[in-house]
Amino acid sequence: MLILTRKLGESIIIEDDIKITVVDIGKHQIKLGISAPKNITINREEVFKKIKEENVLSSTSKIIDVARK
Repeated sequence: MLILTRKLGESIIIEDDIKITVVDIGKHQIKLGISAPKNITINREEVFKKIKEENVLSSTSKIIDVARK
């Protein structure tokens, strides 16, 4: 894992088109601003994990063959 130090207002660039900027620093959290193309999906880690979990559950659920009823 790459670890970078940034101050308020400073940014990092990923590839040519993703920019992450420190926009606020609080006592227990920081706020990041992310500029990226619309075709790039950005999620918080906990949301991303939930989406993956939901996708696994939906792909393994039983499919009911309504034609057999």
